[in-house]
Amino acid sequence: MLALGIETSCDDSCVAVVDGEKKVLASVVSSQVDFHRQFGGVVPEVAARKHLEFLLPVLDKALCKARVDVRDIDLVAVTRGPGLLGSLLMGMCLAKVIAITCGKPLVGVNHLEGHLFAVLLDYPEVVPPFLCLLVSGGHTELVAVEDWGVYRLLGRTRDDAAGEAYDKVAKVLGLGYPGGVIIDRLSRKGDPARFFFRGGLEYEDTLDFSFSGLKTAVIRTFSGFSEKQREDPQVLADLVASFQESVVRILIKKTIRAMESTGYRQVVVGGGVAANSYLRQKMQEEAEKRGFRVYFPSLSFCTDNGAMIAVCGLYHFLCGQRDSLSIEPEPQLSL
Repeated sequence: MLALGIETSCDDSCVAVVDGEKKVLASVVSSQVDFHRQFGGVVPEVAARKHLEFLLPVLDKALCKARVDVRDIDLVAVTRGPGLLGSLLMGMCLAKVIAITCGKPLVGVNHLEGHLFAVLLDYPEVVPPFLCLLVSGGHTELVAVEDWGVYRLLGRTRDDAAGEAYDKVAKVLGLGYPGGVIIDRLSRKGDPARFFFRGGLEYEDTLDFSFSGLKTAVIRTFSGFSEKQREDPQVLADLVASFQESVVRILIKKTIRAMESTGYRQVVVGGGVAANSYLRQKMQEEAEKRGFRVYFPSLSFCTDNGAMIAVCGLYHFLCGQRDSLSIEPEPQLSL
């Protein structure tokens, strides 16, 4: 069985082909970073228009790479939400056209659940129950995965998501966009212990997150620097390294607390921030110290991609899900 996965929740045009054994035959992503960098973030109208421009070439490239014809596809899986409405519409329109013209079944997929399923692309042996930390530019959530398709939300961000905080800090510091990649790279040259930033809700008895205050504290510290300090690359590297240390410390602390409350001994980390090298390093160190298993998707499956949508859609298809052609995007769709 072959599943075609289409992902357009934000600014990446993604198409993939995955077989019934969860083997990725092709995964193509067309990034819009260069178009949005001048604005310091994603412009929804621009993103939607670029999807309209990029999607068909990306589809052709994915099918060519997988060496299949679109008529060979058995299932069309597409992101239904959450995400930007215009972007979601572009992917949904393409999925419906393929489903109609080729007579294929259609399955709408939750983008967040796609990130959760991404682990199966590298570790097909992973089975519930486990704890999942979903962390990206738009979401930061702790989810108890009791079974595939059976989820219990344990904690979520009350304001900025972790990835959002990265982007906003990078923008104010003049580092550019996307902030997560830039800060991760620059932090390797810095001292994470030079500054200490306390995270919101860090010491409170809750599994919810709050990164808005942390972001503000970093920006205020930077605002208090002298001109000489702002021009010192080491000071800047130390500042962002300290910021990153705080974010990662909070993510791990909440994850450990959630493990203690659920009794789970497996942790899956998904979403764009799961590609962060410092988070991967520190979470692995914690796992070795405490004796639990932690799973990170490969870097290409942490960020938005069509393969995670395909494998998630394939699961629901085999469980009997079939969506009608009247299905509509849901920008606020929850897990």
